Amino acid sequence: MKLKTYFVVGVVASSLFLQGCGTVVRGTSEDIKINVEPKHAKITSTSAHSCVGPCVINVSRKKEFTLTASAPGYQTQVVDVETRVSGKGAAGMAGNILVGGIVGVGVDAVSGATLDHYPNPVTFNLKRGKGTRKLTPAEAAMISKAKSPTS
Repeated sequence: MKLKTYFVVGVVASSLFLQGCGTVVRGTSEDIKINVEPKHAKITSTSAHSCVGPCVINVSRKKEFTLTASAPGYQTQVVDVETRVSGKGAAGMAGNILVGGIVGVGVDAVSGATLDHYPNPVTFNLKRGKGTRKLTPAEAAMISKAKSPTS
């Protein structure tokens, strides 16, 4: 009976060491919150998501994509959403180095668990008129901060 218990404990411990800390704790996908004015604007993405704002889409952490917001009578806006190593992702990577070893580092790197999307949330403020305006990720992040209720 003891041999079976040791075997189970060994299998569980091994599986924990073989998985990346970030992959286990943070997951391999992330919710992207999208705010838009006017509220009826259609949101499309190059990651095959679409919705009517405001909305939330779930995207693989390692996938960069473009969001487009459009509404009749308004200028279309486009934002590239990039990936960056986040503070939490870096902490998971450090945990791998201390506990999980090189295998965990590799798993997190391949899965994208160390990454976050930027900007997140994405805020569109469509202007009346025609045409398209492409915002940089930094501009979109500034708009999101200016629109957040905590600022």
